[in-house]
Amino acid sequence: MSELVVSEIQIIPVKPKDGLVAFASCIINNQLYLGSIAIYTSPSSPLGYRLAYPSRTLNNGTRISIAHPINKEAGFAIQKQIVEQYLKLMEESKW
Repeated sequence: MSELVVSEIQIIPVKPKDGLVAFASCIINNQLYLGSIAIYTSPSSPLGYRLAYPSRTLNNGTRISIAHPINKEAGFAIQKQIVEQYLKLMEESKW
């Protein structure tokens, strides 16, 4: 797999509720924008946080994914960089 470049990461902190602590957006390989990525605390995750990618619920109750990584390596690469940016923001702002 070629290297995944995650850039222009933006973090929007929210008042923590049910583990949700922020939303993120980013650019992948200077070609794809991903937005509305939720950041949740997750003690079982190696990084202490997990990402939830955007999805929609249809009228019949079926949930469909809007965008998400298709393999673990890509998912972890995105998660690692977004979580690092989130932690950096929290450290700088003392939020």
